[in-house]
Amino acid sequence: MRQPSVLLGFSGGIDSCASVQWLKAHGYRVVALTIDTTHDSMLLDSARQRAEELDIEWISKDLTEEFQQNIIDYFVESYRNGLTPAPCTRCNPLIKWRTLLNEANARSIDYIATGHYFRIEKLNNLYYVAKGADLAKDQSYYLWGLSQEILSRTITPMAEAIKSDITVNLKDRRESMGICFLCGKHYTEFLAHQGVEMLAGDVVDLEGKVVGRHNGIARYTAGQRRGEGIPEGQRVVDIDARHNRLIVSQNKDLYKKTLYIDDCNFVDHHEVLTASDINLKIRGIGHNPERYVRVSKYNNIYRITCDDAAWAPAKGQPVVLYRKNMVIGGGIVVDFE
Repeated sequence: MRQPSVLLGFSGGIDSCASVQWLKAHGYRVVALTIDTTHDSMLLDSARQRAEELDIEWISKDLTEEFQQNIIDYFVESYRNGLTPAPCTRCNPLIKWRTLLNEANARSIDYIATGHYFRIEKLNNLYYVAKGADLAKDQSYYLWGLSQEILSRTITPMAEAIKSDITVNLKDRRESMGICFLCGKHYTEFLAHQGVEMLAGDVVDLEGKVVGRHNGIARYTAGQRRGEGIPEGQRVVDIDARHNRLIVSQNKDLYKKTLYIDDCNFVDHHEVLTASDINLKIRGIGHNPERYVRVSKYNNIYRITCDDAAWAPAKGQPVVLYRKNMVIGGGIVVDFE
């Protein structure tokens, strides 16, 4: 009987190595793919060495040009225009998972997988990203953009895994953390290196009265209460990039009951517009509305109405829609009120 094969997105970290162990234990032939996005030779060498330790085939794919165009340029331009980008939620569908699928097809490999903590559930012939067993490590929020084609070919080795229980016998147990292309730098240092000017400008209240001076809008995001020019007891409630201004107010003014989203990915459009038990997640941890929300079409975008207001939404930030543990869709915040 032919052994089923899996192409695994492989960074060489503990989670991807644990995924290899699970896949091999369940009878799969594993091929590890490391995607090179930053010409990091140390990362590639480490991934190759770990694949050797695990006795699996290892390949790499140079996507530095595509990554620059689709992720880094997007990240830089977002901050330049006063937006709060989410590079990981963009990279997953556009770079990481698309590459896995394309390479699997080219090599006649049956399935694809990563070390993400999430499940996949199938309902009415549709595939849904769902929360993993380890809610503290759940990464379903970052995977709302995955297509049906991708999900239908995906195996989830970390679906039932609990991070604290994972034991991997490796010589080097370092893990990758944070935004990969920052390479440990603060994001403002990276932006400066990419040519983003940190121009000083006015800090104004909701009436437009100048109450301070900021040192570059890219240094700020909604909800921030520390930073040059932010008065005591005030927080950033919006960024006016056109006029290079920060708008500040009290914390109570950060709560918004209506969000407008675009660039959406919905599993079932009808379900999103009619379901009465949708929860909204606007950030990975904390400050998410607890009560159900309603989604409606609004011109060429979508409106989310929250009975329990969302705290500190930021333009450019993703919002993810859940029904219980299942992700039914998501989109990018373009406005709020």
